[in-house]
Parts: sequence; structure tokens; C-alpha cells
Amino acid sequence: QVQLVESGGGLVQPGGSLRLSCAASGSTFTILIMGWYRQAPGKQRELVASISRSGSTNYVDSVKGRFTISRDNAKNTVYLQMNSLKPEDTAVYYCNPVPVVARTYWGQGTQVTVSS
Repeated sequence: QVQLVESGGGLVQPGGSLRLSCAASGSTFTILIMGWYRQAPGKQRELVASISRSGSTNYVDSVKGRFTISRDNAKNTVYLQMNSLKPEDTAVYYCNPVPVVARTYWGQGTQVTVSS
């Protein structure tokens, strides 16, 4: 099994930046694609960004040009650099493999709040 711990969230003003980290441990050799998901109050959870082991990335349209996902395979860590943050980015952010399955465990995540 894989353990994932998100960190780096916080309160930031519109236009600000945050860098999220996802530290993985366990049998990470089975993970080919890692993603950052978010869930805002009253909204469905959505996949924001993903990255393959080879470094290929994908983003939801709403964050293109503002967010950058990266990974360090040697450190078993995935990052999400978030710039030009908007109030609409307010959500709990989670990391997990892509795609998720019924048995996927959702941990605490890390809260990102963008507010003036």
C-alpha cells in the first residue's frame, strides 16, 4: 500500500502563490501517473493536474498557465506550484494516483483558502 501526505496549504490573498507537496511512501513503483485533486465546498471533486513518471503533464483548463505540477521520482514527492491564485481555487487539495478507483483512500488533504 501507498501512504500519501499533503502539505503546503494555507491562507493567501488573490494573486498570491503557494507550493503544495505530496510525500509518498510504500509501494510507489506501481504508480505511473500522479494527480492533484481538489474539492471546493458544495462542489464535486475534480482532477486539477497530473504528471506521468516520464514527466508528461496535463491540467484542467481553469488552471492552465497558473499551476505547475512536477515530481521527483527519487524523493517520491509530487509538487503543485500555484501562482496567480483566485478565490475560485479555494478548496481542499489531495494527491492520489490517476485514475482513482473505488478503494482509493482520501486522506486529510491540505486546505487552500484564497481570500482578501
